[in-house]
Amino acid sequence: MSAPRSLFEKGSILSPSDMMSRSEAQAFLERVVKLSKAETIGAQIGGGYNGNIRFAANRISTSGGVSNSQLVVQSGYGPKHAVVTTGDFSDAGIERAVRSSEAIAKLAPDDPEVMPLLPPQQYNDVKAYFDSTANLTPADRAAAAHTALDAAKAAGDLAAAGFIIAGSGYNAIASNTGMFAYFPATSANYQLTVRTNDGTGSGWAAADHPDWSQIDFKAVSDRAIQKARASRNPVAVEPGRYTVILEPQAVGDLVQLLAFSLDARSADEGRSAFSKTGGGTKIGEKIVDSKVTLFSDPGDPQLLGQPWNGEGLPLNREVWIENGVLKQLAYSRFWAQKKSTRPNNGGLGAVKMIGGDATTEQMIASTPRGILVTRLWYLRQVDPRTVLYTGLTRDGTFLIENGKVTKAVKNLRFNESPLFMLNNLEMLGRAERVAGTESGGNVVFPTLKVKDFNFTSLSDAV
Repeated sequence: MSAPRSLFEKGSILSPSDMMSRSEAQAFLERVVKLSKAETIGAQIGGGYNGNIRFAANRISTSGGVSNSQLVVQSGYGPKHAVVTTGDFSDAGIERAVRSSEAIAKLAPDDPEVMPLLPPQQYNDVKAYFDSTANLTPADRAAAAHTALDAAKAAGDLAAAGFIIAGSGYNAIASNTGMFAYFPATSANYQLTVRTNDGTGSGWAAADHPDWSQIDFKAVSDRAIQKARASRNPVAVEPGRYTVILEPQAVGDLVQLLAFSLDARSADEGRSAFSKTGGGTKIGEKIVDSKVTLFSDPGDPQLLGQPWNGEGLPLNREVWIENGVLKQLAYSRFWAQKKSTRPNNGGLGAVKMIGGDATTEQMIASTPRGILVTRLWYLRQVDPRTVLYTGLTRDGTFLIENGKVTKAVKNLRFNESPLFMLNNLEMLGRAERVAGTESGGNVVFPTLKVKDFNFTSLSDAV
């Protein structure tokens, strides 16, 4: 985590691959802030390096790396403000960004919802930077990929395709009000699809963690291969309402959309599922099964997210739904001020649903007839007033009969709301960090068994 000695020398240019330390980022941003002639200035810098490896048809196709850094400058004059972004870190490039943001801000229309920049804040210390990830080599990534490639080749009737990306980065923010925040982090993500050569079976598995050493790549590869084999020659089942066992990835795909809808303003204005008829919100009311507790906490060991939002507002532990009761909604700073209440520490950050102790095997054994779902995809909103979404199952959908998985079934389209689903909850499994969601890997959900999940049609797509 070091920068070149010439970082702040006249005419120097920062390499995009440089990982700036806290002191270097603070010094850099202070330099930007001091250039300002505006009434207010906020500056943010972020960057890092990600190495990747891509493979398909049982062979590595690409291996490379992407480095990037950018500076974001926001200048303000009362209710007018403007933002300029640059990747030019030369003296001339930095000053040009500051002056351009000032010039544009003077021409901008008044923003009726503008909020003053924050004063200095206190942040929790979240340790999300791991040398095991930051120091990876291309050979390390290739070895991980071969856990799938070698097994698929040896099988003779399988084709593996996947993507591994891992690296390190940082983000820092400062203003002329004295506020400063810095967060370094690493990330590693592995996603794998294995298909059978006859074109009838597909299996998927993935893992995500900031610490590369915490990912069991062989276990991920074995799981995708097993699902591909088991999903061969799927049969059609009649659409309708089924008892469904959703693996953690499928739960994360759908239930995180409920978390994203916990907006106070839309509820206050009568535009959300949490609005009450005649005015007001459903805060304090039971909205889902009492087994459901949903919270956000960047410091949770399974989450490890950035402990501040884009404005520099601290993100702490916030419980949104507790034992089925809606405890609070997410307020922007503007809406909190308008409604004379506090902002919920910056809104939702990393999200987790508390799990139970049931195993997937126990859930299957307790199901006379149902469907086991690996993951969901192509989710699209149908009705924001009920958080209703439509989407499809994918890469491993199986029929359960008399407490056993008996056969693969064709993929199904569903119309379902996480609100409805979480009111039909029967069993919860262990909460796991999932991969491939809208918010990355800072999402933790359990396996769920629910009744009356609404499948509306069949899909021939594998």
